[in-house]
Amino acid sequence: MNKANLLKISILAVSTALTLAIHYGWILEPIFGHSSLCHAIHSRLCYVPIVMAASWYGMRGGLLTALVISILILPFIFILKNPHVDVTSELVEIVFYFALAALTGGLIDRESKIKRRQKETQLQLERSHKLSLIGQMAAGLAHEIKNPLASIKGAVEIVGNNKTSPDEKKEFQGIIVKEIKRIDGTVREFLEFARPKEMKFQRVNLGDIVSSAGKQLQNQIEKAGQHLHLTTEEDVFVNADAGKLHEVILNLILNAIDASKPEQEIRVIVETMQQKAELIVEDFGIGLSDNEKEKIFDPFFTTKSKGIGLGLAIVKSIIERHSGNIIVESVFGKGTKFTISLPLERRTG
Repeated sequence: MNKANLLKISILAVSTALTLAIHYGWILEPIFGHSSLCHAIHSRLCYVPIVMAASWYGMRGGLLTALVISILILPFIFILKNPHVDVTSELVEIVFYFALAALTGGLIDRESKIKRRQKETQLQLERSHKLSLIGQMAAGLAHEIKNPLASIKGAVEIVGNNKTSPDEKKEFQGIIVKEIKRIDGTVREFLEFARPKEMKFQRVNLGDIVSSAGKQLQNQIEKAGQHLHLTTEEDVFVNADAGKLHEVILNLILNAIDASKPEQEIRVIVETMQQKAELIVEDFGIGLSDNEKEKIFDPFFTTKSKGIGLGLAIVKSIIERHSGNIIVESVFGKGTKFTISLPLERRTG
């Protein structure tokens, strides 16, 4: 028996004993004497443990408690023969004990059944969703591997042909290596989403991670003719896996680069807002349609010609494992803004 259940039974036992003691006149009558008020109090108090038992254990619990109280009251009615006792009234009261137990317990049992059905329905929906997701993942993985395999197959055939010149063989060997790396990247990304690695949490400065990611992508941003504008508050500390957050920031900035045109600005902001650390990555590029915005975090959904559409699904998973939240705001043709909220890590001591 767990502690919670033991506590409930203890409360029922104490409340039953207390109401019976009042009923027998061992508590109130020595102080106030026999009066209609005392009788009304001890008659109605017996409903309390019955209602509690019915609420906690359903109809069976309520009826069992009503039965116990009724049996313990019988000596008061028939054996002690108290001149103030109205036997008919007491027996009617006992009938009401069982009626209340049945009514309250029945309602509780009905509510419990409804909750169980809702839970079963929810579990079935989750299973269906998981099966659907597995199907999408398998189809997406097969599609992404199929094209590189076709390229590898064709390249191997050309390399194996005696009529192929050495220069062509070298070129197609490079294609084979490139496509193998592509398959390897696809499989690793798939495994990262399907079976994420354990994270190593520590107190890190979010601004430092953002600055590091910005420096890493600076050359790529300059080649695209775009501008990266970083704005970071000092000492914004979070409890996080620095490597995973770095991966999140890289993914969001790379998406912003792909969505933006030359001369456009990409903004990355780190600030504190309502006891939360906020990371904002905003571009002013092509934006998303309403349909795309709804599906942007779905596995294998992508607006790009290349890629398997797991990047943002992985980003969302990483943020949720950090007890954080990510939202997207976008207007088609005007740009997209991702806002990540993470719990602040306060220095103690």
